[in-house]
Amino acid sequence: MATQQIKGQKQVTKIKILIADDHDLVREGLVARLSISENMEICGEADNGISAFQKAQTLKPDIIFLDISMPGMTGLEVAKKILSVSPDSKIIFLSVYDNPEYIHEALRIGAKGYLLKDISREEMMVAVNAVYNGGTYLGSKVAQAFDTRSNEVDKTVNNYKLSERESEVLAAIALGDTNKVIAEKLKISVRTVESHRLAIREKTGGGNAAALFKIANELGLV
Repeated sequence: MATQQIKGQKQVTKIKILIADDHDLVREGLVARLSISENMEICGEADNGISAFQKAQTLKPDIIFLDISMPGMTGLEVAKKILSVSPDSKIIFLSVYDNPEYIHEALRIGAKGYLLKDISREEMMVAVNAVYNGGTYLGSKVAQAFDTRSNEVDKTVNNYKLSERESEVLAAIALGDTNKVIAEKLKISVRTVESHRLAIREKTGGGNAAALFKIANELGLV
C-alpha cells in the first residue's frame, strides 16, 4: 500500500497492484482500466510465472492479478510460491476458464478472487476493493459455475451419506493432517476423529490414505 499527498487535497491511499499475464494486450488493458482509479497504482507487470514470482517477492504488492495459463509456471503453481514469500499479498485470478475445478483449486490455494476476462470495468473495481478490504470475490459468471459444482458435490456427498463433520474430517485426512491436528482444527477429541475416520472408511470403502484422497478430490473437498 502506498500513499500520495497532493497539495491542497487529502492524502490518498494507493492499492499496489501487480499484473501477471503473458499477453501484452491483456496487461495493457488492465493497466488502462485500473490506473483510472485514484486509489490504485500498477507497481509492476510480468509476462510469465517465474517473473511474477520474482516481482511479487520484491515488490510485495497488495493485489496480484494472475492468469491461470502462463509460461514458466502456471498461475496456480506460482500462487502457491507467492503466498509462501508474500503472505499479505492478495491474489485475484483473471482467466478465460470458468472450469469449477480451477476455481476450487484457486480458492483452496488461498486466492481471494476469481474473475473471467470479459468482466466489466465496474465489477473489476468492486472486486479489487472487496479483496483489498479482506473479502473474497467471485465474478458473477464464476459464482454461477462454482455454485453448480457445489450442488453436484453436495449430491455426491449425500450419496455416501457423509455428515458435515465427516466431510470436514475427510478433507483434513486428504490434506495429510494427523488425527491430533484434525482434532485441534475442529476442536474435537482425537478419539472422536478416530470414530469419524472409521465411519468414513465404512461409508466410502476407502481403505487407505491414497483412496481417501481420491474420494475427497472427486467430491471437491480438496
